Amino acid sequence: QVQLVESGGGLVQAGGSLRLSCADSGHTFSGYAVGWFRQAPGKEREEFVASITWKGTTFYADSVKGRFAVSRDNAKNTVYLQMNSLKPDETGVYYCAATQIWTTVGGVTAEEYDYWGQGTQVTVSS
Repeated sequence: QVQLVESGGGLVQAGGSLRLSCADSGHTFSGYAVGWFRQAPGKEREEFVASITWKGTTFYADSVKGRFAVSRDNAKNTVYLQMNSLKPDETGVYYCAATQIWTTVGGVTAEEYDYWGQGTQVTVSS
């Protein structure tokens, strides 16, 4: 069973960088696409940030294109989200999620995912 654990969050100044990791402790990542979502403070819905297929095709929200990069190391059962030039309104809890089947191009809705990590807090100060 897929068991996701995020890490790498923290406090960073605007313009700074962070790299988040999403590791599958269940070691069953094979064949799974992974998405990253952000839940902003006070909001219930998760916002799509980026995603990556098992073979490495990537998708991004328009707001992060050119600044964020998602990648994966299948041998390590880990997906990464490199975030550069961070903005204060990108503060929130970042979740990774996994699924074997997307129902939208790029897996941009939270409902498509079967497994979720516990989230990692990212705070961008102005």
